Amino acid sequence: MTSIAIGGKRVGGGAACYVIAEAGANHNRDFDLARRLIDAAADAGADAVKFQTYSGRTLYSTKTPRFDYLGELGAQPAHELLESIALPREWQPRLAEHSRDRGIEFLSSPFDRQAVDELDALDVAALKIASFELIDHTLVRYAAATKRPLILSTGMATLAEIDEAIAAARDAGADQIALLQCASLYPSPPSIMNLRTIPAMRAAFGMPVGLSDHTTGTHVASASIALGAALIEKHFTLDRTMTGPDHPFAIEPAELRTLVAHVRDVEAAMGDGYKRGPSPEEANEMYAKARRSIVAACAIPSGTPITAEMLCVKRPGYGIAPKFLEAVVGRTARIDIDEDDIVMWEMV
Repeated sequence: MTSIAIGGKRVGGGAACYVIAEAGANHNRDFDLARRLIDAAADAGADAVKFQTYSGRTLYSTKTPRFDYLGELGAQPAHELLESIALPREWQPRLAEHSRDRGIEFLSSPFDRQAVDELDALDVAALKIASFELIDHTLVRYAAATKRPLILSTGMATLAEIDEAIAAARDAGADQIALLQCASLYPSPPSIMNLRTIPAMRAAFGMPVGLSDHTTGTHVASASIALGAALIEKHFTLDRTMTGPDHPFAIEPAELRTLVAHVRDVEAAMGDGYKRGPSPEEANEMYAKARRSIVAACAIPSGTPITAEMLCVKRPGYGIAPKFLEAVVGRTARIDIDEDDIVMWEMV
């Protein structure tokens, strides 16, 4: 399927890129901060704001090794860390309502069956399966059974694993699926982003493909539009200096506004691929005044046979085009032509 619908907006198939502002765990278990994240996403012009619905103890074994990339935060067992930053699930109805009031879709990534049920009850516009959960076909099928559009993130996955997840989703009833290219490092260096997989996966699977971007800054995400990204998901925070695993690589509200603006600019700049001459805006002045045409290199009295030495090529461009220079040579001046006059056909 070349396009899907999320909350009434078409995604893929040439539609405007769907921008998901990923709040993730950057609410710091502060309800007011979570509301302010929604406000920042709405103010930036994002299409959706997304949180994550999980429990540390159902997500990680108590015997999981520490994560080195988390630094001091990694000293805490993974299940305890995730439990300490998990979104309180009782907040979700109120956050969803606030999102509706602000005109932005409320989304969340479910990491267990209870999360799927809770989000389904909230009538969310789509469910997003995170990269690490892509191989959990039980969860994929359970989410797919809601018949809601599915967004499958593909960090670290092979084409075979993506194909298997899609098959599991379809077997369970999903008929609207989108994929996200992703690199699962936090932050991700641009060298591993492999943006060319966006058109490759679109061709391979025949569905909308976008980017879940964990690089720093906004330039990589903006560039993905040129490769046909139908969706962009980007972590954001109100302040990168806050404590938490996702704050340091997230963008701040001003950068989120810049990202949305750049996405729309790149979309507008893509055009249709046809080279058809000057645009109306160019033709208004620049086409006539800044191109070149044939100009008199000296005074040419009426009746004078015109030689090559009497002509030159200069701007502006509303005279005889330079390609006709040889056709003008040998003709006779019909009128007196002053030096630097722009030569017109009626003059010769």
